[in-house]
Amino acid sequence: MFTVIHQGVQSSNIYCQLLTFLFGTKIKLIDEAEGVQAIWHWIGPPFSQHDLTLGLKHFTLPAMNLQQLKTQVRNGKIDTVMVAFPDPFGRLVGKRFRADVFFNSVIKHGTHGCNYLLTVNLEMDPLDGFKVASWDQGFGDFALRPDLETVRVIPWQPGSSLVICDFAREDGSLVAEAPRSVLGRQLELLAKQGLICNCASELEFYLFNQTYHSAFASGYRDLQPSSDYRIDYHLMQPTRDEPLMRALRNGMCEARIPIESSKGEWSRGQHEINFTYTEPLPMADMHVLFKQGVKEMAEQQGKAVSFMAKYAPTEAGNSCHIHMSLWKAGRNLFWDAARKAHGTRNTAHRPTSGHRFGSDLFRRFLAGLLKYSPELCLFFAPTINSYKRYQPGSWAPTRMAWAMDNRTVGFRVVGHGDSFRVENRMPGADANPYLAFAAMLAAGMAGVKERLDCGAEYLGNAYIDPKLARLPSTLGEAAKLFHASKLARSVFGEDVVDFYLHHAQLEIEAFNNAVTDWEKARYFERI
Repeated sequence: MFTVIHQGVQSSNIYCQLLTFLFGTKIKLIDEAEGVQAIWHWIGPPFSQHDLTLGLKHFTLPAMNLQQLKTQVRNGKIDTVMVAFPDPFGRLVGKRFRADVFFNSVIKHGTHGCNYLLTVNLEMDPLDGFKVASWDQGFGDFALRPDLETVRVIPWQPGSSLVICDFAREDGSLVAEAPRSVLGRQLELLAKQGLICNCASELEFYLFNQTYHSAFASGYRDLQPSSDYRIDYHLMQPTRDEPLMRALRNGMCEARIPIESSKGEWSRGQHEINFTYTEPLPMADMHVLFKQGVKEMAEQQGKAVSFMAKYAPTEAGNSCHIHMSLWKAGRNLFWDAARKAHGTRNTAHRPTSGHRFGSDLFRRFLAGLLKYSPELCLFFAPTINSYKRYQPGSWAPTRMAWAMDNRTVGFRVVGHGDSFRVENRMPGADANPYLAFAAMLAAGMAGVKERLDCGAEYLGNAYIDPKLARLPSTLGEAAKLFHASKLARSVFGEDVVDFYLHHAQLEIEAFNNAVTDWEKARYFERI
């Protein structure tokens, strides 16, 4: 339909996405002026090209509809539909269907999956003691109900598309313990107040010059990061990883996972990806699909990536910073122009006494995060390994405080106008995004309900301030706080709290029963 010539600097992928959506033609490279001109010629008056340029800044690619998927099936481009469900760890599990079976059966009648998928550990061992499913109940089926808003092509898997499902009971009710249901409940409560949330996750991962098979065979020893030195903001060393990173950025765009940028991160072989913001449920869907997609694309190039929160004691952890704000009628309700940060990031030139940044809603929401995040930390840091990331001077927070553009605190406030938002620096890349987003909304809205205030901005190095409340230091400590949390039981429900608490307790038990390499090295000969 179009012959598009790239003229130098590649701009936002948004023009590629819109042209692909409008014309069904894969557009790889395009600059902003050409993108606007091409789309304007198709749309025409009454819009001016200037109006279109402004409108596209806030454009989100529409969901692929079933008719478009049918067309691709009929044209022989798609022959497989993956029906996926996010499990308690944030993994996608499910089935692959022939496309004709998907349309003739799954769309009409749905499909099913064993309810043991909610009760297994990472090794897929069924675990005892869960109310939602058990051996005593026979481990029956729950329905997998496709959310057709999530249909998308998966370009790095030939002939494949994917739809994400909700887990539902036979009576049609959602399974409350399922991660997508946990987040959906918080979004329903938010909607009742006439509010919507915009958020984005910011994921870090390590890239290794070996396959998953070879890493497994070596017992995960002698791992080879893709760089020999730290690469934060470097352009030269990450160029060596561009065959994968470029394929990742463009492939995710085609799969309706808009990526704004990639960059080298602080440690050897560490990279960061930034997503375009959207509402929490589609953001979480994109997040889990991104994690699986990166692993698949890395494997195709003979490499491996890891989202472990802390893969080595001498390297920085992998974070999942979450950016969040509340909106109504197209306006960011966190921003108050009368209380702006006076346009400076330099604390020496900002007012420090009595100055109140942000709207009252923002201050109450942030106060709720400060008050309740420690007891909801299980949803930000769900594994044994998560808590090894919380080290002073590691770029991960250790203390509860907030500040404008200060990376030593748990909550960093950034942006202005519509981009004014809270950055939660607590979650690691091992967090389940559905649960992490739900916990932020629950904590923040509790602060709004209680009309709390976040207090004065913290100035200084939060790592070395013993007066500040600290984060939980182990999974066991986080589990105890979660168990005692009245807020968690109120907003998530007893069944949900007990479910995730039991998962944590079983993970702690498994770790305590393991014999580690550290123990062998320390005690084998010398004790």
